[in-house]
Amino acid sequence: MNAVILTKYGPPEVLQLKEVGKPVPKKNEVLVRVHATSVGFGDLLVRDFRSISPRRFHMPALFWVFAKCYFGFARPKVAILGSEFSGVVEAVGAEVRTFTPGDSVFGYLGQRMGAYAEYLCIRDDDCIVHKPTTMSFEEAAVVPYGSVMALALLRSATIGSGRKVLINGASGGIGSAAVQLAKHHGAKVTGVCGTPRLDFVRSLGADCVIDYTREDFTTRGEVYDLIVDVLGKTTFSRCRDSLASDGVLLFVSFKMNALLQMLWTKTVGGKRVICAFAPGSKEDLESVRNLVDAKAFKSIIDKEFPLDQAAEAHRYAGSGDKRGSVVIKVSGSKA
Repeated sequence: MNAVILTKYGPPEVLQLKEVGKPVPKKNEVLVRVHATSVGFGDLLVRDFRSISPRRFHMPALFWVFAKCYFGFARPKVAILGSEFSGVVEAVGAEVRTFTPGDSVFGYLGQRMGAYAEYLCIRDDDCIVHKPTTMSFEEAAVVPYGSVMALALLRSATIGSGRKVLINGASGGIGSAAVQLAKHHGAKVTGVCGTPRLDFVRSLGADCVIDYTREDFTTRGEVYDLIVDVLGKTTFSRCRDSLASDGVLLFVSFKMNALLQMLWTKTVGGKRVICAFAPGSKEDLESVRNLVDAKAFKSIIDKEFPLDQAAEAHRYAGSGDKRGSVVIKVSGSKA
């Protein structure tokens, strides 16, 4: 089968299309013929992970060490990128009962990755469910990561009708999903993003959109019940005056000082800091599929690239010009 292989860290050109062995499903696994995958933040990060210092890493230094051990210090241990996918079940293991060959599915592989390939294997109880019938394979492929992360993270805070929510980093996978989920719960949502993506965030349903290159949301005098900071771009001290008396600052990416602030604010009460993890689950992806079927959640694709142009897809995704999701179409690729 064809797969895009990462043999060394570096710029997009290190991604090379090669022929590798087709995986064989174990007794509790599903073999999926991949139709589409995405270029997400994690793919860009891992591709050039050698250049990521503890300071540049979006989590505490200890997590950087764990990530380096898993992905590799000098050379990649994970050869095939791609954490979210859509496709069709080709074969199932002897113990699989929830899927049959021919089923259209989508899912999230997490740090194992492996979706930049014509085939992949995944356990049937992992984060894989039947694809929404209202979405194309390309549309479905960009949903799992951001949606299951946002769904789990937003459980940490109270969101309801009339609540004011700000998403700092509203145009990425998690941020765009958080905008839609908050709107689904009746919140009044403000999205913060860069100039090229203002219209994209508006199309997701945001009531107000702020261009961070022109305005600092903390100086507007607005007060929010929840501020979600996706990439750790702000601090509790900067956001304090922008939070309601019982408001929450939810960090998706965070450093050690944010963890200490979480412990301190939990003790003193009032305005709080929450640092949350979200591993992603099958149950959450089922919930997202139901939201898609109810037309409460959608995906917006900016550009699509064939598998043999994965390097170009990475270059575009990292350029800062994208206005939506970047898709890699896998089926029908040529070596």
